[in-house]
Amino acid sequence: MMKTNVGGIDKILRIVIGVLLIALALFGVIGVWGYIGVIPLATGLFNFCGLYALLGFSTKK
Repeated sequence: MMKTNVGGIDKILRIVIGVLLIALALFGVIGVWGYIGVIPLATGLFNFCGLYALLGFSTKK
C-alpha cells in the first residue's frame, strides 16, 4: 500500500501546475508535451509521489 508523502502547499502546486499544463496543451499553446501535466496532477490528487518514496522524502506533516 502506498503511504502518502505529498501534503500542503506541495499538493496544491502540483494540482495547479498539472491543470495548467493540460489546459495549455488542449488549447494548442504548448503542444502535446503539455499532457505531461497528468503526472503532477495525479501525484497531487493521490497524495503520493513515487520519486519522493524512492528518495525517502516527504512534504506531509
